[in-house]
Amino acid sequence: MAANDTIADMLTRIRNANLARHQTTQVPATKMTQSIAKVLQEEGFITDFETSGEGWSSKLVISLKYKGKNRQPIITTLKRVSRPGLRVYSNRKDLPRVLGGIGIAIISTSSGIMTDRQARQQNVGGEVLCYVW
Repeated sequence: MAANDTIADMLTRIRNANLARHQTTQVPATKMTQSIAKVLQEEGFITDFETSGEGWSSKLVISLKYKGKNRQPIITTLKRVSRPGLRVYSNRKDLPRVLGGIGIAIISTSSGIMTDRQARQQNVGGEVLCYVW
C-alpha cells in the first residue's frame, strides 16, 4: 500500500515494532527515510539499518535497540511535527529543544537532515520533521 506521508509511515512502523519488542522493522526506502534512519543511528536510538531490494521494492531494514533484561525500548516517543497538511518551519533562533535537550528534533535543512543541536551549531533553520525521545 502506498503511503503519501512516508515519514509518518516510518515513525508509525518503528513505534509499533517497539511496542511489540521486534528486533527489526521494514520501511519503504527513500532518500528521506534513509537520512532519518542515519540520524537515529548517530544519536543512538537504533543499532543499524540497511537497504534490501532494488527499485520500487527496496526496503529499509531498521534494527531496533533495547536496554536491560526486560528489553525496554530506547525510543520511548516518536512524534511527527510537520505534516503534508501543515508544514512547521523554524528559523535558526527558534529551533525547538525537546525535553530540555534530552530528546532530539529532526530538522530538514538546506544542508541536509540533522538534529536540532547540529542545526544550531551550523546556524541554519528548516522544517521540523519530528521529535524523538
